[in-house]
Amino acid sequence: MRRREFLALPLLSVMPAVWVGSAHSQEGTKKVAILMGIANDAEGQLRFNALKDGLNSFGWQVDRNVHLDIRWAAGDDQLTRTYAAELIGYSPTVIVANSAPATISLLELTRTIPIVFVQVNDPVGLGIVKNLSHPDSNVTGFLNFEPAIAGKWLELLKEVQPIMSNVGVLFGRATTARGSGASIHLPSLQAIAPSLGITLHPMPCGSSEEIKRSVDEFARAGGQGAIIVPDVFNTVNRDVIIASLQSIPAIYPYRYFTTSGGLISYGVEVSSLYKNAANYVDRILKGAKPIDLPVQAPTKYELTINITTAKALGLTISPTLLARADEVIE
Repeated sequence: MRRREFLALPLLSVMPAVWVGSAHSQEGTKKVAILMGIANDAEGQLRFNALKDGLNSFGWQVDRNVHLDIRWAAGDDQLTRTYAAELIGYSPTVIVANSAPATISLLELTRTIPIVFVQVNDPVGLGIVKNLSHPDSNVTGFLNFEPAIAGKWLELLKEVQPIMSNVGVLFGRATTARGSGASIHLPSLQAIAPSLGITLHPMPCGSSEEIKRSVDEFARAGGQGAIIVPDVFNTVNRDVIIASLQSIPAIYPYRYFTTSGGLISYGVEVSSLYKNAANYVDRILKGAKPIDLPVQAPTKYELTINITTAKALGLTISPTLLARADEVIE
């Protein structure tokens, strides 16, 4: 079931939040809370810095007129719920939420504090907003991928290796249950796969060890390719996933998978989403309501191909596909 009913949960007992900013900041300083579904690593910091730089461009500066409080859930569902309650308990002016699980956890606890989500797939299908042009209640934001993108991933994978017929779809079990990854894209993949002569093999995982085991079992069973759907679980475990797929061609949703050794990626330029989110945060801090800010979809997708990985897999990438790539890594 793709639309979800959000159940109200009691606030948890938590330790006091530590806000980024001076304890002696001016009276009237705005509070911006940030709940990141991913981990506090290099990629996470790039996203946080893009948001912070965007806010700076609108005149919001830490220690002067804004406090930023950030929590990193690292793909952990219980941490996500705990941090959501913690942040809401300190009554920020606006909350930025990265991922569907983070957004859903916040909406289960508040329908009054404004929320700007980033990197949520199909917010209408998940019941996060009623429609994109006029989001209801206290939430708006920026789409990650629409469901139809899944067909493009399959087509690109088939173009890389035309004889491919068995494709695994790797995703997080717990995060998918909270609106991430395969909850949106697996149905789309299943709808288009038969037309491409492909049999799909869902691969739900809950740990790095389960990723290794699932990929190994899939490879022994004749697995020929894999799709890594956009999912905070997959992002947190990206190094394990890439290492486990050394013998299987795979397509990923973000460039940073490919620069880390993945074969091919097709997806949004992530930093731009956070810069755009800063614009909405600025407008809300100045009095705008989420209901008046339409949900926005990406306008550009990037195709990145790692030729070194292709050679290691014994693949020859066609000149036509290489010519379409935004970036070729050698």
